[in-house]
Amino acid sequence: MEIYLIRHTTPKIEKGICYGQSDIPLAPSFELEAQKIIQENTFLDSDCLVYSSPLQRCRLLAQKLFPRAKIVYDNRLKELDFGVWELQAWNEINPSELQVWMDDFVKIRCPKGESYTDLNHRVIDFKQSLKINTPTKIAIITHAGVIRAFLAQHNNIALKDSFQYKVPYGVVTVIS
Repeated sequence: MEIYLIRHTTPKIEKGICYGQSDIPLAPSFELEAQKIIQENTFLDSDCLVYSSPLQRCRLLAQKLFPRAKIVYDNRLKELDFGVWELQAWNEINPSELQVWMDDFVKIRCPKGESYTDLNHRVIDFKQSLKINTPTKIAIITHAGVIRAFLAQHNNIALKDSFQYKVPYGVVTVIS
């Protein structure tokens, strides 16, 4: 089985804004970015089981990449819930509150939000729901945090070390 983890394309939001589970639109470059993904990935022509975060930045890309597929939208594939920090500028968040979280973002929850461990549990639950022995291809259109959690689990590394994985917008990461 091959799993294709596809990060959404560039969102339409100012740099420096915390936007985890906020349902923000895509940048005007969406069509060009989506075409680049299509041109560079032959697996898109094959039959895949397709899963996506329901947030529009993933949903619209899933529909563009897999126009004939039955896409399953799954809340477990959403980005980290930053709670009360959603849509705030990072530099405007209370510095002492932010520092507590940054010192142990794996275990500490954002105020009224999630920790990275919470996100990781969602990913584990999602993976367990897949038919692991299925000889098929699975495409998952999702967010950087979810992709890093998948990679940490797959490569057996600590969550705190998963930020070594660079996950640019529109990138496809393959797990076999």
